[in-house]
Amino acid sequence: MSGLDVAVTGLGLVTPGGVGVEAGWAAVLAGRSTAAHDPVLAGHEVTISCRVPDFDADALLGARRAVRLDRFTGLALVAAREAVAGEDVGSWDAARVGVVIGTSAGGGETFERQHGVLLAEGPAAVSPLVLPMHLPNMVAGQLAMEFGFRGPNLVVSTACASGATAIGVACDLLAARRCDVVLAGGVDALLNPLTMAGFARMGALSRREDPATASRPFDVDRDGFVAGEGAAVLVLRRAEDARADGRRVRARVVGFGASADAHHITNPDPEGRGVVAATTAALADAGAAPADVAHVNAHGTATRLNDLVEGRVLAGLLPSRPLVTSTKGVTGHLLGAAGAAEAVFTVLAVERGVVPPTANLDTLDPRLDLDVATTAVPRRVDLALSNSFGFGGQNAVLAIAAA
Repeated sequence: MSGLDVAVTGLGLVTPGGVGVEAGWAAVLAGRSTAAHDPVLAGHEVTISCRVPDFDADALLGARRAVRLDRFTGLALVAAREAVAGEDVGSWDAARVGVVIGTSAGGGETFERQHGVLLAEGPAAVSPLVLPMHLPNMVAGQLAMEFGFRGPNLVVSTACASGATAIGVACDLLAARRCDVVLAGGVDALLNPLTMAGFARMGALSRREDPATASRPFDVDRDGFVAGEGAAVLVLRRAEDARADGRRVRARVVGFGASADAHHITNPDPEGRGVVAATTAALADAGAAPADVAHVNAHGTATRLNDLVEGRVLAGLLPSRPLVTSTKGVTGHLLGAAGAAEAVFTVLAVERGVVPPTANLDTLDPRLDLDVATTAVPRRVDLALSNSFGFGGQNAVLAIAAA
């Protein structure tokens, strides 16, 4: 995809910082963690999470519709509505509008709840909507039905890289001229006891008692991530089309790189070879050199291995010492939504000339030679990278440039 030039013309966001782009952006700029003790997880090994506050699906979507949706689909629908707000979607050529959404697991809340019903009451008590509610593909299907879009309708799953991968796939569809507009993004709502117990048993989650200080990307005392939930949707068009139509361009996706570590089921390649490959590919797409990168929204999960490998790759590959941040210090790890939400934050950093801080970074790991923002920093950003990595060695890197 050399010469990729895709315009971002709409943004929608639902995060633990709040419902809406401005609420989420204000939260990350403030640099205060959204983590809290989660009553749903009471009695479990780890009880801290980052939930979307005051998400009232009945009020936002209507009670009759909300009851038929898993929480992950509801989050995505609200984000998508914001992304297309102000657009006359009825005038779009519906057959040329695609939807590509990333998710790591689909409707985990519904699956766990209905499995409990099956065990307690038998198969006759299981909801006939259990499959339409929890199957991962249904989120893209629901978005298509919401707006009447009849183009390619896809869900991709590359673990915690899913949201970024979805944006990359959407760029492919636009570059190949299979679509003229694509809604792309990511969503996950997996703060259910089974999923969280799995993360805890793996040793992936922070065990700190104070929620406010638990998520500590790149800090020497980091001990694991804090799981969150959320959704992000971007409206993407070919930049040439957006300019011809006189549309407001928020920023441009000018590069995408994807790779596999082929190393371990959960741990990153210690040499970071897959990360280097994905980053190099994204820069090649953009026709840019490593020295052109002014900002990196890092994957930065606050796990010991990920932050060490990623930080070393950034230090070795980008000699310009771009200003690095991990917004997971504020939002927690949004899992399959992380890459899309962080792409939105990167678009806003480029558009508004402000790099958000990394919360809870008290002492940078001395093994890392990075410039990490710990306060909001005014900075002109002509080119930024947004990194996303996932279990199975999945890597996705987006290059995002000024409009």
